[in-house]
Amino acid sequence: MPAGLSVHVGLNSVDPAAYGGWDGRLLACENDARDMAAVARAAGFEPTVLLTPEGTVDRVTAELRKAAGRLEDGDILLFTYSGHGGQIPDEEGDEPDALDETLVLFDRQFLDDELHREFRRFSPGVRIFCLLDCCHSGTATEAASQPGGDGDAAVRVMPVVRQQQLFQRDREFYQELQRELRKNGVDGEPGTLLISACQDDQFALDGRVNGAFTEALLRVWDAGAFSGGYRDFHQAIRERLPRTQVPNLHTTGSPSPEFLGQKPFTV
Repeated sequence: MPAGLSVHVGLNSVDPAAYGGWDGRLLACENDARDMAAVARAAGFEPTVLLTPEGTVDRVTAELRKAAGRLEDGDILLFTYSGHGGQIPDEEGDEPDALDETLVLFDRQFLDDELHREFRRFSPGVRIFCLLDCCHSGTATEAASQPGGDGDAAVRVMPVVRQQQLFQRDREFYQELQRELRKNGVDGEPGTLLISACQDDQFALDGRVNGAFTEALLRVWDAGAFSGGYRDFHQAIRERLPRTQVPNLHTTGSPSPEFLGQKPFTV
C-alpha cells in the first residue's frame, strides 16, 4: 500500500532579530497548519506540524529530508505553508520576472529554488502535492493591511521596503546561495503539483481563523465530500476567491495524468 507523509508549516510571526526588527505578525497561519494537518491525518497521512519558532530553515529542510528518506515510488508527500511570502532579485537570470519567490521562514527567507532542491531529493516516482498560502508579490507597500473579509485583513507579504533592506544586508549570502542552487540538475525530478494562494504579483489575505485561501480550500474540501481531481479542486477554490487573489496551479517534473486525476489528498 502507498504511504503518505505530510509537513505543515504555519508562522504567525518571525524572529525580529533576523528581519531587522520586523516581526511579521499574522493571525491565522498556525490555525492553517493545524487544520491542514487534520485534513491530512483523516486522509491517511502521517503529519508533522511546525509552528512559528519551529518553522526554521533547518527544521523544514530536516523534515523534508526525513520524508525523502522514507517515501518510495508510488508514495505521496504533502507540504503546506502558511505565512509571509517575499521576493529577492534573481541575479543569476533563470526567473522570467528577475525575482526569486521566497517563503519567509522564522530565521530567514527560503528561496523557491531551495524548496525545489528539497523536492528533487525524493524518488522520481513519489507524488508531491504542495499548498502555499502566502503572497508571492514584490509590489506591496509598508502598510500592513488591505480591505477584505471581516474588516481589514493583513496581507501575507513582507513589505517591499523591508525586502529591499534585507536583501542589501544579506546580498552576498543570497547571491552565493543562488549560484549554488543553479548547479543542481533536474534529471529525475519527481512530479510536483503546486496550488498556491495567488499569482506572483498578487496579495494573499490573512484572516481571523484561516487565511482566505485555506478557508476556501477547507470549504471546497468539505471534510472529504469533494469529488473530482486536482484541477477541479483548484478551479472550485478559485471560484470562492476574489479576482484580486487568483490561486495558481503549477506543475514541475511532469506529474502523471493519473496523479492529477486523483481525488486530492489520496494516499
